[in-house]
Amino acid sequence: MNEYALPIAIANTATVLTGGAVALLAYRAFRRTGSAALRAVAVGFGVIVTGSILGGGLHLLWDAVALGVALQSAVTALGFGILLYSLYAETSDVTVTTEIRL
Repeated sequence: MNEYALPIAIANTATVLTGGAVALLAYRAFRRTGSAALRAVAVGFGVIVTGSILGGGLHLLWDAVALGVALQSAVTALGFGILLYSLYAETSDVTVTTEIRL
């Protein structure tokens, strides 16, 4: 291990927790509405979280800092590409129902 292990582990943990929370909330919203855009948001954040786990794992388990950073950066770029797609996804087929309870 090197002097960067702890800061990298802390940053990746924060990424996994916050990105995972966003992905979970987007997935729940997708299940509720059926929106393709929300599905893409959930997938995009899931990909980013996966990249963080893979990059951190490479760094911590095999001490391959450069490879971990390269992998994490590539997967993060893919995740942001999916998020960009979600901004352009058609949402005209979405049906939202509201239930009012008294």
